Amino acid sequence: MLTEIFPFRFELDTIAIAGTSIWSLALYLAFSPVSEWVIEQLNRWFNFAERSLYTSQTEFEKTRKARESQNAFYASLFSIIPFLIFGALCNWGVEISLGRSWAISVGILACIGSGIYELGRRDSQSSD
Repeated sequence: MLTEIFPFRFELDTIAIAGTSIWSLALYLAFSPVSEWVIEQLNRWFNFAERSLYTSQTEFEKTRKARESQNAFYASLFSIIPFLIFGALCNWGVEISLGRSWAISVGILACIGSGIYELGRRDSQSSD
């Protein structure tokens, strides 16, 4: 299908994409306070940047709630990007050190471990 659109061929390494995704999920779960901080900072920046686009205060206040909701959505979406970068580095490091077959396996183990850690962390926060 893509070869009909593009006049050249390019290959996607599906194993690297899967490994990067698994590692980024593990890092996102393990460092959830960091991900919440990144979301908050991105949301603040999006709101600040969008405020500079309006010249009228009344026009800005008229659509404020909808824009802030949209900016919160974009901030949560873009907060994944640093974890994808570090996930790719972790996947590459495990591939170099242990071999390609171990990268996804260790990524799945890291995902399970960080998921259990996150459940325990949230449970201890709710009991306090």
